[in-house]
Amino acid sequence: MKNATYLPEGRLIGTKENERRTSDLRLLECAMNEGTILEGMAVSCTDKSCLNVSLGNGLRATMPRGEVAWDVSGAGIRDIALISRVGKAVCFKVMSVVVPPSGEPVITVSRREAQKECYECRLSFLRPGDVIESKVTHLEHFGAFVDIGCGIVSLLGIDCISVSRISHPRDRFRTGEYVDVVVKSVDGESGRIYVSRKELLGSWEENAALFSPGDTVAGTVRSVEDYGVFVELTPNLAGLAEYRPDVSVGQVCAVYVKSLIPERMKVKLALIDSYPGERVPSPTLAGRVFRPGDHIGYWRYSPAACGRVIETFFD
Repeated sequence: MKNATYLPEGRLIGTKENERRTSDLRLLECAMNEGTILEGMAVSCTDKSCLNVSLGNGLRATMPRGEVAWDVSGAGIRDIALISRVGKAVCFKVMSVVVPPSGEPVITVSRREAQKECYECRLSFLRPGDVIESKVTHLEHFGAFVDIGCGIVSLLGIDCISVSRISHPRDRFRTGEYVDVVVKSVDGESGRIYVSRKELLGSWEENAALFSPGDTVAGTVRSVEDYGVFVELTPNLAGLAEYRPDVSVGQVCAVYVKSLIPERMKVKLALIDSYPGERVPSPTLAGRVFRPGDHIGYWRYSPAACGRVIETFFD
């Protein structure tokens, strides 16, 4: 039995069906025969040779080193790929269940087989423009790595996170956060999938429609230059306020919207106050919001009246 969907790791943990199936030896055997993908928590690593996975009802499973991850390149499993799973959810397929006359049941599971099925049955069919769910696994200065299914990781480059520029992906995401992304490209040789997010956050006009001249709103300082302060109003919309020496990147600020100029894609602001604070929640877009399962063929950020064109072709 194949899974209808292949979710980022962690989505099955805590669900009734997963708890029921991982807590009963008979149901684990059924899952083995059906090829069902389940999840458990990796609780320890034994001398870098295998993972111990906590199931339910006191049961534990062993995941041998060679079964921890599937790599289309065949490069093998590095130590970091093994030990970095400890304390996290892992998906798996049950490979064997042995119940000796005395002693603990011996259960062997494979994350590799779950990932291989996920790639062959779902990810290999993805094409640029497909919208999918992902989970942020870790952050680097150049981008965010996201789980796009069964622990298979894709890169979301920092330039693809939003139109509004950020200094580091942590300005936008937290590890473990679920975010929708759109497939940017697929490498035919390596099989690697690259994703983007800015196309899901609305055009300039859709974001600008949330504000009107005369409004006073909250924003986040993203850049301080000699000629002014760039303030993010939404992830895909930033405006320019006059320079002030007491303002620093990352501060929350109150700004007065002076004007919106679509033909120049500009938002002019007056900075009223700034102070340390948390991320400012984005208002809800009035335009279409893309969801997993949707497909985008073409996206244009810039208004029709603007001579500068910012667009993405997927098809």
